Order: sequence, then C-alpha cells, then structure tokens
Amino acid sequence: MTQRRISVPIRVGDVMIGGGAPIAVQSMTKTFTSDVASTVAQIKDLEEHGCEIVRSAVPDQEAADALPQIKRQISTPLIADIHFDHRLALAALKAGVDGLRLNPGNISDPEHVAKVVRAAKERQVPIRVGVNSGSLPRTEDKSLSVVDRMVQAAMGQIKLLEDLDFNLIKVSLKAFDVPTTIEAYKAIAGMMPY
Repeated sequence: MTQRRISVPIRVGDVMIGGGAPIAVQSMTKTFTSDVASTVAQIKDLEEHGCEIVRSAVPDQEAADALPQIKRQISTPLIADIHFDHRLALAALKAGVDGLRLNPGNISDPEHVAKVVRAAKERQVPIRVGVNSGSLPRTEDKSLSVVDRMVQAAMGQIKLLEDLDFNLIKVSLKAFDVPTTIEAYKAIAGMMPY
C-alpha cells in the first residue's frame, strides 16, 4: 500500500481535511443552486449516503442569493463553486459558505483574487484551487503538456494566495481522463504542502 502524503490541515466547516485526518467524502449537487428546495433535498440525500462536504455551483447572482437559505437548512459544510465572477465569491462568503472553489482558468485577475482572499481570510474560509484541464489559463509556451499546464496554473494561483499571506488552501486537479489526472497529481505533490 502507498503511504499517504501528509499535507497542511485545514478545516471546512467542522470537517478536518489533510494533516493525516481521515479522507472526507465530498460530492457536488447537480441541481440549479437557485432552486433552494431541490438543492437542499439533494444535499440531505447526500448526507444520508455519507457525504461529509458538499459543493454547489454558483454561476450567477441568483445562485449566490440562494446560498443563505440553503445554509440555514443543512448541516453539511457547503463549498461554493464560483464561475468567472469574483463578486459571486464575495457574495458566497457573506452568505456564510464554508469554502470556495476558484478556477485559475476563469478567475485570474490578481486584484479580483486579492479581494476574495481578504474576505476569505477575515472569515477563515478555505479556498480550493480547482484546476480543470478544459479551462486552463492561456500560455505562450505551446510546448507544455496538459499536465504541465495544469501544474503551472495551480502553482501560479497558490503563489498568488501565499503572497497574500493566505494558506487555507486545498488543491484539485481534474483532467478529461483518469491517467492525466493521476499524472498531474504526481507532478504537483512534491511542489506544495496542500
């Protein structure tokens, strides 16, 4: 059996992640987050099946506006998966979410990221650097592989967060296929403690 890499522990709501804590089960809703009743029902169903952390997409203001109502009705820590607009992350933080997922491929402006980091730091809310191979930042170097570009995107975002004195970080790398995802994780594992 492979020995598990020990990472910096963080807390998402009342669930500890990293640092040797047990692996937590996380899932994502597939409802429209703006549909509070359906989203809450799906989260409760996930809870019943052992889910310990849930992530919901926040692609627009309607979804962000629904977060306070959702939070009041669930006990599972809620992560807001932010799409393109840093203001949605700020609204999600005000709504009381337990974590954020930011994709460096679609929220990359350092000033916007800094605003989100300040608000997250104030509330002690972790940020998941969620790299997706289908939405990588543009690069001038055409010789880089998908894995290299994924690692580069993640490390760039991590550096930005660390430069802002923020270390409540989780990292996720996702590719279109399992072997590429595994290769990306192997490539980045020794480069950062998250």
